[in-house]
Amino acid sequence: MGLVAGALSSAYVAVCALGRLGYRGMLYPAPQVDDAIPPPGAEILQLRAADGVRVHAMQLLNPAAKRTVVYFHGNGEVMGDNIGMAERLVAHGFAVTLVEYRGYGRSRGVGAPSECGLYDDATAVLDDLSVRGVDASRIVLWGMSLGTGVAVEMARRGRGAALVLVAPYTSIPDVAARIAPILPVGLLIGDRFDNLAKAPLLNIPTVIVHGTADAVIPFAMGLRLAGAIKGSHFERVQGAHHTDCFADGDGLLDRVCAAVAGS
Repeated sequence: MGLVAGALSSAYVAVCALGRLGYRGMLYPAPQVDDAIPPPGAEILQLRAADGVRVHAMQLLNPAAKRTVVYFHGNGEVMGDNIGMAERLVAHGFAVTLVEYRGYGRSRGVGAPSECGLYDDATAVLDDLSVRGVDASRIVLWGMSLGTGVAVEMARRGRGAALVLVAPYTSIPDVAARIAPILPVGLLIGDRFDNLAKAPLLNIPTVIVHGTADAVIPFAMGLRLAGAIKGSHFERVQGAHHTDCFADGDGLLDRVCAAVAGS
């Protein structure tokens, strides 16, 4: 029995070590190709983060817009995957800036993704918008899945006037605990994106959208986060999965846009 217990203990420690070393590969699959053709009039921005890493973004202008949506995508996407959504937002009266993460798409090979790195990328884009005259009072921070953690941190720093979170999580360790319940994920995962801990610090209009059939990030996480953000509005999308909340026409998008359009 002692030998068996020792072997199991050694195996468990080895699994923990692999988890500690390899979790970023799962958290940031970092698609390397972005072959989407920018729509007419779109501008590709090339900026520098505070740590020197090159940052890319795509800007869709709208001269009539009072607010600009800064869009942070999910972990399995690149910014070009969201051009369709950006065009829908432009049609709803917004300008849109799609942010790319280091290691993803057009930013492949310029740095490895990390929580701090993604915050630096977002900050570089928001700083550039501010220089262009689009300050925090005109920014809607919009996050999808992984990107909700970036959007929440930027909101905590006062970088936006409104917040939209689509399929958000409470924290990355909470999500990981569902996948590997026997591992001490709180100790193994350094990139936490702890939305729930930051929720009481948010004081801007916030809309949370979550599908009841989301198999990636549980609907209950979005509901819990909504309860922790004072005054937030929760949109329950019956039967929607992780990526199709806005698939059924513009009714939901109309409501979300109206909530964050400002005066």
